[in-house]
Amino acid sequence: MDFNLKIPVRVISGKDCLKNGAGELSAFGKKCILITGGKSARLSGALDDALCALKEAGTAFTVYDGIGPNPRLDHCHEAAKKAVDFGADFVLGIGGGSALDAAKAVAVYAANPAFEQEDIYRYSQAERNRALPIVLVGTTAGTGSEVGRVSVLTNPATGRKKSIAPDDTNPSLTFADSTYTHSMPYDVTVSTALDALAHALEGYMSVKCGDIPTLFGEKAVSLIWQGLKVLWQTKQLPDEAMREKLYYGSLYAGITLAYCGTAFPHPLGYILTENYGVPHGKACTAFMGSFIDRASVYCPEKTARIMAVMGTDTEEFKKVIDELTGLHEIKISREDILRHCERFDTIPANFKFSPGGFTKEDALKAFARFAK
Repeated sequence: MDFNLKIPVRVISGKDCLKNGAGELSAFGKKCILITGGKSARLSGALDDALCALKEAGTAFTVYDGIGPNPRLDHCHEAAKKAVDFGADFVLGIGGGSALDAAKAVAVYAANPAFEQEDIYRYSQAERNRALPIVLVGTTAGTGSEVGRVSVLTNPATGRKKSIAPDDTNPSLTFADSTYTHSMPYDVTVSTALDALAHALEGYMSVKCGDIPTLFGEKAVSLIWQGLKVLWQTKQLPDEAMREKLYYGSLYAGITLAYCGTAFPHPLGYILTENYGVPHGKACTAFMGSFIDRASVYCPEKTARIMAVMGTDTEEFKKVIDELTGLHEIKISREDILRHCERFDTIPANFKFSPGGFTKEDALKAFARFAK
């Protein structure tokens, strides 16, 4: 057994925790830059609550709302210049995973104003200034970015996604209020829940998973699977109680992710997002059937355990995930599959941590489901 434990993120949870958080925000400085993606922060009510709290705290702020899905290096770099010009003491990110991941990158760039865009990958934490403090507010039940250090960014020069995960991009504070997820439409609710499930299961099955992330992973899937079954059966939005389960399930999954990282469904899913416009969550669970089949071979006892926690079996699990994910209309030529998988000539860490390991040849087989 092991009890290695490191959870450096402080979380304040519950209804109106942000609205009542002026005292917490005032501790981070007199000026902040607020990073959002436009609509979700405002529709959820989180933006208005944040602005009220900042005003009550006497904190001056400026807003950058140009973050889109799959946040781009150039947009984060641009936001950081605005933060530097404003003299921001900290970064406040509000939104789904894209806005929260972008806030982490902005915090790094703003503390290192001489950085070019790709320098965020080139320099380790020891070789640069420490990122500005980061405060996060999630509005989706998906990435769990609120409780971890990972930031997945898109390089506009290549169109490819790549992550950073230094210790100083762990948020200093997260406000977790599930009511901000109530404005999510059905398809976004499904995709983000699928993303959260992928985080939990990929981390849970990882060769890196010890006792602590196992506990968080099992709690995550027990909550998320309930919500996914409702979404699958009713084809309707969940009620408030189920919204809460999905949201906190995504945070439990985020902690499992922070400990263990992801496995092969994530880097394979990046290809579907980058080239075929598939939302991130569905792109990852496009390969979840292959992942569970592999886990059943290489870690059968753990696979049986997690299915029991969810109250299902592998066949029902794959059926539900496949139908919620969809994507049956996507067809990829053999030539394009070969081209896409060239990036795996160098085996990514996600492959090495997958059950039984994973290779480029395995990736080609996984993509066969899309072959035309």
